[in-house]
Amino acid sequence: MPEIEERAVKSTEIEAEETSAKAIAPEDAGNDVAASNRSVGEGRRFHPLVELVRARAREFLREPEVTFWVFAFPILLVCALGLAFRNTGPEKVQIAVERSDANVAASNALVDALSRSSDVVVTALSSDEARKALRNGKVALVVAPKKETQGIGLSSSFDYRYDPTRPESRQARLVVDDALQRAAGRSDVVSASDETFTEPGARYIDFLIPGLLGMNLMGSGLWGVGFTVVNSRMRKLLKRFAATPMRRSHYLLSFVLSRLMFLVLEVGVVIAFAWFVFGFRVRGSFLEMSFVLALGGLTFAGIGLLVAARPRTIEGVSGLMNLVMMPMWLLSGTFFSSARFPEFLQPFIKALPLTALNDSLRGVMNDGTSMMTNWGAICVLLTWCVVSFLVALKIFRWQ
Repeated sequence: MPEIEERAVKSTEIEAEETSAKAIAPEDAGNDVAASNRSVGEGRRFHPLVELVRARAREFLREPEVTFWVFAFPILLVCALGLAFRNTGPEKVQIAVERSDANVAASNALVDALSRSSDVVVTALSSDEARKALRNGKVALVVAPKKETQGIGLSSSFDYRYDPTRPESRQARLVVDDALQRAAGRSDVVSASDETFTEPGARYIDFLIPGLLGMNLMGSGLWGVGFTVVNSRMRKLLKRFAATPMRRSHYLLSFVLSRLMFLVLEVGVVIAFAWFVFGFRVRGSFLEMSFVLALGGLTFAGIGLLVAARPRTIEGVSGLMNLVMMPMWLLSGTFFSSARFPEFLQPFIKALPLTALNDSLRGVMNDGTSMMTNWGAICVLLTWCVVSFLVALKIFRWQ
């Protein structure tokens, strides 16, 4: 907000006047400076870095749009994706049996045999209907009988039609074949029993929460810092700040520290909602989780400063922000595992800061392991944090 920046500039200008007064009359200026200190703000003077951090915090709180994207939007994502991918047990396999005038008896026998299986939902369709249902994904497998046999009424020969690139189709083929073989009288040579259990942290919502926290830290760090810096540059406020005795590192550091101020609320709201609605639990150390989150917040605030170091327009910084974040949105494993990508992409994916943050958070929150188990990811975050801030300080444009 303009009034926030103006107040911060006035504060640094007052400091410049006091410094000049001390240089001219060191002994007599003490009382005058002390008196002016009592008249500034609410009766107290703070370190310039503290004043800048307070200005950043007030600016954040006075923007309702930012508050929505930081606090409300992640909760909406958790709610929508958690409901869409909730664990309701394995779904029954959708199967079509091809029926025609030439194989009515065989298709009826297949439908009857498959209907006895609790894992299958079977529908009799014509050849064209079955092919269309398979193409549209409404069924995972089509069973097409060839000729009838005597006695059991099942076809002695039939085709399994499915798309081998679809995992559910390959699973359907195994389930249907087992059901038909049992209906035909097959007996198991080796007996086995099932022992089922649910491992904590194995649900999709458990995988999703750390990824959403990482994505939220990335978005708030880059967009929150980048837009504010470029907006100040466009309004010539950076030039006025640069003319004061304020250390330039203090100005850049204020953005990083202000992000940490809201980190507790930003993360706490999402975790509390996931715990209350979906029963999410943090299995590891809260202290180590807090360290990883703080490091991630610092890292993306530093990257935000680096991206905003040179652009002079909102359009320019928006393009750079999207260019930086797009690979991380797609590759860093926020909504699905990054291990699905080809092997030759894995070194690049592991070097992305969001990948390192997501892997570290999932290790602590879901697996309950020490953050040093993923020491490589921690080193990636530290490197991005330090290098981005130092480079931003070096190339930052104040004009």
